[in-house]
Amino acid sequence: MAPNWSELDRKHIWHPFTQMEQWTSSDPVVIERGEGNWLIDTEGRRYLDGVSSLWVNVHGHRRTEIDNAVSEQMGKIAHSTLLGLAGLPSIELAEKLVRITPKGLNRVFYSDSGSTAVEVALKIAFQYWRNLGYERKNLFVTLEEAYHGDTIGSVSAGNIDLFHSVFHPLLFRTLTIPTPFPYRNPGLTPQESCDKSLDRLRALAENRSDEIVAVVLEPLVQGAAGMIVHPKGFLRGVEKICRDHGLLLICDEVATGFGRTGKMFACEHEGVRPDIMALAKGLSGGYLPLAATLATDRIYEGFLGEYTEYRQFFHGHSYTGNALACAAACASLDIFENDAVLQALEPKIALLADRLEQKVGSLPYVGEIRQCGFMVGIELVEDRTSRKPYSPELTIGARVCQNVQKYGVILRPLGDVVVLMPPLSILPQEIEKLVSATVQSIQDVCGKYSATH
Repeated sequence: MAPNWSELDRKHIWHPFTQMEQWTSSDPVVIERGEGNWLIDTEGRRYLDGVSSLWVNVHGHRRTEIDNAVSEQMGKIAHSTLLGLAGLPSIELAEKLVRITPKGLNRVFYSDSGSTAVEVALKIAFQYWRNLGYERKNLFVTLEEAYHGDTIGSVSAGNIDLFHSVFHPLLFRTLTIPTPFPYRNPGLTPQESCDKSLDRLRALAENRSDEIVAVVLEPLVQGAAGMIVHPKGFLRGVEKICRDHGLLLICDEVATGFGRTGKMFACEHEGVRPDIMALAKGLSGGYLPLAATLATDRIYEGFLGEYTEYRQFFHGHSYTGNALACAAACASLDIFENDAVLQALEPKIALLADRLEQKVGSLPYVGEIRQCGFMVGIELVEDRTSRKPYSPELTIGARVCQNVQKYGVILRPLGDVVVLMPPLSILPQEIEKLVSATVQSIQDVCGKYSATH
């Protein structure tokens, strides 16, 4: 007799970002295997992976090239440390990353997740200035509604109270500039919203540059904030202010990297070259935990010196540069090149945009659709005209994403924003299904709520 997997899950597993009181009264879907862009549960039911297994899967599940690369590496060695030794797969991957990231990012530091990639970036930036003797520099500039991960340093750079408020006593202080988002700034045009944010950053840079370590932001799209898409020119404006005032620029490409916005990295849309870049999620193709923080030679050289000067970067992880994860990442990057993945994305992004406009945009429960490449947020509202939000206790976004499973699709909300972020390998007919199922679920849940209230 097969085990009752749902019962065992409820008995033992503590799920992330989940109210377990409610979870333990539910009957969760238990995923057993994957095939292409689909997930298959223990009952044999198939679901389109509409959020890329939380934004990590790139080329689909069980991709032969990545499977083979991991298997081949397993036949050699699964892991050895990078403390005092070098590892072949980590060297191969570093060379590939330097080749495809913005010019100048020549040094690669490995870790395990998006949070740690940002944590590393913050600590590198801070110690860089300390090594150079700038001891007054201890402040980072961040965006409102920023999210950079869940370790304490990354949380300090975040500004989403729902996630972070309970930890405020543990966090270091930051300076904050407004998010350039007209939806949250009624009466402002996108350009005016952009200018407001840049003016605030410029004022901080002019008055407090001797205290500021770096500006930290997600380029183009603030993912966990609800897929907030920045106005054109904002990122380039931030870079110019940083350059004019000698501030470091840290770009968190954990969510936006590896094709999600239509280019390999979001920075490329505006020709921006950060001093430090954080990568994770899609780095290994969605196969294994792996992150990388890339820095310029200028930053790297600030850590050089005699051993007794103690300028080295005292930070590391047991699985830094893991051989299996690096092998998967190398295979994933090869697929990007061999299959011309980014070029093939263009018509699929256009198809997704067209179907969203045609089928979702007219729904009375949708306040706004935000899209940048394959990153989509559908904001659900009680009243379309006033954009009045639903009461939080209704958990409308969660209900829609729970309900859509009966149509064979897996989605995950951010509050009352329904997120669509499919694998880059999704097929046109699967895009049709993804959008149609989402529309049906929104109508089911929001229509029922409107009818009964």
